[in-house]
Amino acid sequence: MARNLDPKCRQCRREGEKLFLKAEKCFTDKCAIERRSYAPGQHGQRSGQRLSGYGEQLREKQKIRRLYGVLERQFRRVYAEAARRRGQTGENLLQLLEGRLDSVAYRMGFGGSRAEARQIVRHNGVLVNGRRVNIPSYLVRPGDVVQLTDGARGTLRARASLEANEARGFSPWVEVDVKAGKGTFKAYPMRDELPPTINEGLVVELYSR
Repeated sequence: MARNLDPKCRQCRREGEKLFLKAEKCFTDKCAIERRSYAPGQHGQRSGQRLSGYGEQLREKQKIRRLYGVLERQFRRVYAEAARRRGQTGENLLQLLEGRLDSVAYRMGFGGSRAEARQIVRHNGVLVNGRRVNIPSYLVRPGDVVQLTDGARGTLRARASLEANEARGFSPWVEVDVKAGKGTFKAYPMRDELPPTINEGLVVELYSR
């Protein structure tokens, strides 16, 4: 299985903002963005030149890919499905990415980061409507109940992640029972419920070239 093995903090610095790829570390002063908010590499501190239109579109696509942890081929497939559906392609794209099982598990606090949530899914630690599903890209539908298996729920890491997410507050499109380690995916998120720093319109422009 192909994976992006680039250092997580380096990815955040390249995009110039927190992508929350390192779980609890991202919420502390140890976060790389807090200490070095410039791009990585030898010329990182001198990379403030203005990007072309294509450059801005490409950087936004890369940022969204890294945020959701998907590779280029996967991203193109998701975009094709978003373009096929009714409604605005950009909003459809974000909803499909948020509807992935690894994203839903992350939003429910089963893992401190999407990578951690994806690992739990891969290791057979998640049930969807009572059925074991170990495919991170599985598309969760509104009304589906997602829960940790007894073994996964009993780990210290899962309990700590659930408690930390409960303290910060869960996303409005999921309803979570922390003690039971389960939640309901209520609906695909509306655009105004997602981070305003994402500019999906640039991605649509890029793929429409």
